[in-house]
Amino acid sequence: MTLFHFGNCVALAYVPYFLTYKFSGLSEYGAFWKCVQAGMMYLLTQLCKMLVLATFFPTSDISGVGNIDVVGEFMKSTVDLADLLGLHFVMTKIAGKGETKFLVAGLGWATAELVVTRFLPLWVGARGIEFDWKYLQMSFDSNISLVHHIATATLVWLWTRHDLRKTHLPVVTLLLALSCYRPLIVELFVHTFGVGSWIILLIKASGAVSMGLISLHIYLSLAQSLNSY
Repeated sequence: MTLFHFGNCVALAYVPYFLTYKFSGLSEYGAFWKCVQAGMMYLLTQLCKMLVLATFFPTSDISGVGNIDVVGEFMKSTVDLADLLGLHFVMTKIAGKGETKFLVAGLGWATAELVVTRFLPLWVGARGIEFDWKYLQMSFDSNISLVHHIATATLVWLWTRHDLRKTHLPVVTLLLALSCYRPLIVELFVHTFGVGSWIILLIKASGAVSMGLISLHIYLSLAQSLNSY
């Protein structure tokens, strides 16, 4: 039973990443090593963020809302702007040319996060004696992160486009800001309303899907305008 549970969790967490790589066209372009390089850039970015957080934002005991230091957490979330810079670097220096560069950046970034943050907990915890829903939730959360990172990479790519419509620029900028401060927003929502773990997943999924659909709409409108010339 525990082995079956572990297999389900691993399949739920990792198979969508493989399917995304396989059916998005990246496999046809031989983009595997570019995705690996994007993952290495993720690791370097997280290391730099940890150094900045440890140096300039030490742990505080001051409480804001509930047990949250709102100002401190806001400043810490601001450091997540480095993720946007990292994704931009991947798309300009690693992913190469073509409109698939945001797929390379987003998939490589999300895969590295999956391996770093969820491989060990699944390997150790999901093989335990007792069944626990939190590992299935962790696998679902990895799928949400995949959508979120690809959408964020798309938004970064759109933001750097000189032919992006001026009416779309504020929307793209707002979504990028929400992407950086998403953990703080979710944490404030949890402490304010006291929702459970499944509701948190639903909120994250709704936010990721909404951001993905909006970024897809802007991307398609840009592609149509380019094809019309």
